Amino acid sequence: MHTPPVNPLLDTRGLPRFSEIRPEHITGAVDELLRDANAALELATSEAVPAEYEALSAVLDVATERLGFAWGAVSHLNAVVNTPELRAAYTENMPRVVEFHTRLGADERLYAKYRAMLADPRSAHLSAARRRALDNALRDFVLSGAALEGAAKVRFAKLQEAQAELGQKFSEHVLDATDAYAYHASAAELTGVPEDVQQAARKLAESESREGHKITLHFPSYFPVMQYAEDRALRERLYTAYVSRASELGPPERDNTSVMRSLLELRQEEARLLGYGNYAEVSMVPKMAESPRQVSEFLRDLARRARPSAERDLAEAREFAARELGLPELAVWDLPFVSEKLKEQRYAYSEQEVKQYFTEPKVLEGLFGIIETLFEVSIRPDDAPVWHPDVRFFRIERKLPGQADAAPELVAQFYLDPYARPGKRPGAWMDDVRSRWARPDGRLQTPVAHLVCNYTAPAEGRPALLTHDDVTTLFHEFGHGLHHMLTQVDELGVSGISGVEWDAVELPSQFMENFCWEWDVLRHLTAHVDTGEPLPRALYDRMLAAKNFQSGLQTLRQVEFALVDMRLHAEPGSEADIAALVAEVRREVALLPPPKFNRFLHSFSHIFAGGYSAGYYSYKWAEVLSADAWSAFEEAAASGAVLDLETGRRYRRQVLEAGGSRSAMDSFKAFRGREPNIDALLRHQGLA
Repeated sequence: MHTPPVNPLLDTRGLPRFSEIRPEHITGAVDELLRDANAALELATSEAVPAEYEALSAVLDVATERLGFAWGAVSHLNAVVNTPELRAAYTENMPRVVEFHTRLGADERLYAKYRAMLADPRSAHLSAARRRALDNALRDFVLSGAALEGAAKVRFAKLQEAQAELGQKFSEHVLDATDAYAYHASAAELTGVPEDVQQAARKLAESESREGHKITLHFPSYFPVMQYAEDRALRERLYTAYVSRASELGPPERDNTSVMRSLLELRQEEARLLGYGNYAEVSMVPKMAESPRQVSEFLRDLARRARPSAERDLAEAREFAARELGLPELAVWDLPFVSEKLKEQRYAYSEQEVKQYFTEPKVLEGLFGIIETLFEVSIRPDDAPVWHPDVRFFRIERKLPGQADAAPELVAQFYLDPYARPGKRPGAWMDDVRSRWARPDGRLQTPVAHLVCNYTAPAEGRPALLTHDDVTTLFHEFGHGLHHMLTQVDELGVSGISGVEWDAVELPSQFMENFCWEWDVLRHLTAHVDTGEPLPRALYDRMLAAKNFQSGLQTLRQVEFALVDMRLHAEPGSEADIAALVAEVRREVALLPPPKFNRFLHSFSHIFAGGYSAGYYSYKWAEVLSADAWSAFEEAAASGAVLDLETGRRYRRQVLEAGGSRSAMDSFKAFRGREPNIDALLRHQGLA
């Protein structure tokens, strides 16, 4: 019988024991896991282990996966229940974990074994998935500095540690700056703001024995005020606080200016050591896109196509603001408010009206129903230790063909952490707890995922109400989750999202967003919070008419972010004057330049702490793939229903189940029968 160890982080056979993990467990667990991983590395690189895939995996993958599983639990807790004690233990141990992985990736003895494996004539008989995992491993060895020698190798390792520490510091500064700000607004200042938002703000103030309404910079608190508050001074105050977070305009201990500069310098130095002209070239190696230049041309082409529509969007907003709202000069902090009012007038509905129909239980029921119908699985509540009372746990099962009476097969499991709260990182994300893997001991390990959102928690006695944007975000993260969980690939390095090109990894997530605009789907996703009635067809028609409202402006905004990211990483020396580069891109792309105090980059965690450096373009790149993939379902719907089982089965098998076992282009062509083109995206966004 398996007796769980006293330290819950050392119990890596089942699910993480989240409710038992304490900061004081971390160092002891990391000590033991690193000791085992280092011993495994020494054994794997010795003559005792032959240069054979299974032999190496049995020694090295087992130890490193165990370390990754435990450290993943620590990293996750640091993101969702951040406390000073947990952060201190995480920050103390992170450099040690990074140092091991850096050394592992750059170990020339291990690199030599992998090269010998590939040179062995028997490698011709490896499965396609195993061969791809091996090719990826060799590529990653080179990118991890395994081919470097002497001082260059030592310096490369130092660069990895320094970048990991700076990325963590960047994240902490953003979280702390977000958590630190609060404004206590009067009822008069919140005129126009929906009652449920006001109620949540009152509740926050009351919890601290304060009068009034506590407004924070967490998105569910901040954005509805920007959208609905008639008080322009309040909008300006909150906007100013939001866009200057973690910059030199706030407390020095939370300023990301030097962190950003240092990260960019270190990345360029890494590129030089590896023999590349700039960091963006390094970033392109494992991606679909071929070069920084190709990406920049793609982005500029998109901006050119979107610009006429964006100019009309802005002209309409300015004219409406002056005529209807008494705002002769449109400032950036007015745009969400003016846009909402214009949308309400033009399409005769508001986000607030729609929100009453999206109750969380009904949305989840509808989402699970789509997944079950289209991908031939079942989703059931399950039990596991969790880190917060709001977290839920589920299992995904599948009936085996021809075995109707047999117990269903476990496909995957996932945690759902839906609500915003202090100490939880802003945004929404999917992360893996563990991946599908045919383990060397013969066990099949099934995948487990984290699905994290930050929408508003339910008010007392009522379910949580989601905006349509919240619903879309939930579907988006589930798309990532399905890619991770429905894989049928057994090789650890290429199962699920592992090994998928970074600029294609958003395909399944953006694909899922399309369901949020389908009438046949929305009817089953909605039930009015008071009456239980589904979304009325007339309201849906108005929503659909408004779907591409200001899509030109939104496209230019994404292009601006992606171009800033690409240029910062493709132009060595750009870190010397980041503000000048940002201003240059804005002059080229933006139609409504933000004020001089705007420091959006200082909280742009995607590119400084989230793995999207020289990769933010991936969202637009993958939108081309996802829009074109969705058009296959539209074609099926023309003669049947959008939840077409045959198309869903093809998509599941060729894209989701294939994971990273082949190139994303090969998976796309296997599903669509051809290469993708941009026309579907332009049509979907009303830019054609």
